[in-house]
Amino acid sequence: MAAGIQPTLFFYNPNIHPYQEFLLRREGLRQLAAIRKLELIEAPGYPMEEFLASVAANPAGRCEFCYRNRLTQTALKAKELGFDLFGTTLLISPYQNRDRIIAIGRELAETHGLQFYDEDLRPGFRQSQAMAKELGLYRQKYCGCIYSEKERYYKD
Repeated sequence: MAAGIQPTLFFYNPNIHPYQEFLLRREGLRQLAAIRKLELIEAPGYPMEEFLASVAANPAGRCEFCYRNRLTQTALKAKELGFDLFGTTLLISPYQNRDRIIAIGRELAETHGLQFYDEDLRPGFRQSQAMAKELGLYRQKYCGCIYSEKERYYKD
């Protein structure tokens, strides 16, 4: 693993819609965890309604809310498990707002007495896609929320 880190995976994604997409992504992570022999912790339930209620009034702010919500839950889980460090796979995507993710991650790290792993993973993006294809893992086609699904498929 990078920098000698043995990651514990954490699946918390109330933003993913529809539910079948959520299941495909969760199963893909389960498969990867099994292949790589990594511990996987899954947050219980599917609180999509809470996510939608939080962004419905301000869909333009959905990414900010999503980053903060998911990183908060990750930081809390890291703290609960006694870890010193937490990070996110969002940092491999060239389509995400890296600067905003890092700012939120660092803020949460300070709040919770942790460190945020903010290595620039984007150079490995294409390689990670090729690896997923080679391993037969599900590869997502949009960010995950209903708004990004609309942006991907709805052409006015």
